[in-house]
Amino acid sequence: MQYIPSEVAIGGVYFPPLLLAGLLGAVLAWLTVMLLNRYRLSRFIYYPPLVFLAMAVIYTGLIGTFFIPV
Repeated sequence: MQYIPSEVAIGGVYFPPLLLAGLLGAVLAWLTVMLLNRYRLSRFIYYPPLVFLAMAVIYTGLIGTFFIPV
């Protein structure tokens, strides 16, 4: 059985894993939105803020499932 930490220690400060997964998810969503804007693909999206929020939730779920066990 693998050891799953209940918190992540960075420099002696303990962070909940969902906080780190949420921050990484928001950063990845922001980078994805920037790429969509750069290649003008966001013009096909009806409401971009909702798409950003949905991508942040999806990325957070994926990061929490595969990289940072929540």
